[in-house]
Amino acid sequence: MTRFRLLAASVGLVLVAACGTTDDAPTTTESSGAFPVTIDHKYGSTTVDAQPQRVVTVGWNDQDFALSLGVVPVATRQWFDEYPDYPWVREARGDAPIPTFSADIDFEAISAQNPDLILAVYESIDQATYDGLSKIAPTVIQTADYENEQTPWDVQTLTTGKALGKTEEAEALVTQVQGKIDEAKAAHPEFAGKVLVEDFGPENGQHYLLPAGDPRRALFDALGFGAQEESEEVSEERADLLDRDVLFVNGATKEQMVQSPVFSALNVVSQDRTLYTSFDGNLGGALAYSGPDALLYALDILVPQLANAADDNPATPVTDLSAA
Repeated sequence: MTRFRLLAASVGLVLVAACGTTDDAPTTTESSGAFPVTIDHKYGSTTVDAQPQRVVTVGWNDQDFALSLGVVPVATRQWFDEYPDYPWVREARGDAPIPTFSADIDFEAISAQNPDLILAVYESIDQATYDGLSKIAPTVIQTADYENEQTPWDVQTLTTGKALGKTEEAEALVTQVQGKIDEAKAAHPEFAGKVLVEDFGPENGQHYLLPAGDPRRALFDALGFGAQEESEEVSEERADLLDRDVLFVNGATKEQMVQSPVFSALNVVSQDRTLYTSFDGNLGGALAYSGPDALLYALDILVPQLANAADDNPATPVTDLSAA
């Protein structure tokens, strides 16, 4: 998984047409009697008249929210190759495949799936793209309340639940995840007030710092950690921006990172207050997709290690989480 592909959601859209294959198996849903439903968004509103049977997800992570609600999409946007094999995904999909189209928004491939609902919440959808998708099927995108690709996980869960006729299930998931977050915060008040920097996809001496509110660091924000003010790509000449209370390296192993003398000399690194995970591992995928089941998975792994990193006690070492 290259850093370019992982940051594609922040770069913009390339609209292409390519051949797609139609999967005749319908999306798994259960009628709730909730329809029709109308969902407001930044370009107006979308009405879903009946229980969706063939759902296509266009946003980078929308499939993760649909799966958590028991709906296996008939096609999804290509992002992480490892996605179908993540533990929470295997459990949700069972034996059902998760077909993908390209990493671009491919109108022809999407249309070939004969969808009756398109989910495109986690994507920078412009008016022309929305209009094109809406000609294929009712399309649900984000509201104007948030910047592009900044919709909080709980809002995305509830929006997806409403579109799928599963509002009660979505509310229950939000309650479950929030309850686990609240439990972790209560057990670890030391998280509050500490600044956690997430270095996303470090590569060739370049570091990208995720800002507060970015869904890829949603758990750290929710657990009470503060974020650095800078949100930019920085070279090792500004590696001091990484040197705060806790550092989370998302996209590289400890062995890879400490090869840099500049990085190794940072206090947050030498004092064992740094966590690492690779994009190939389950944890990196959980933080990227950040649906309810993914967040529950990540909380189990992260909270004990965050506690070790934030307690200022060198006797509680931090484990490299690349294989987690």
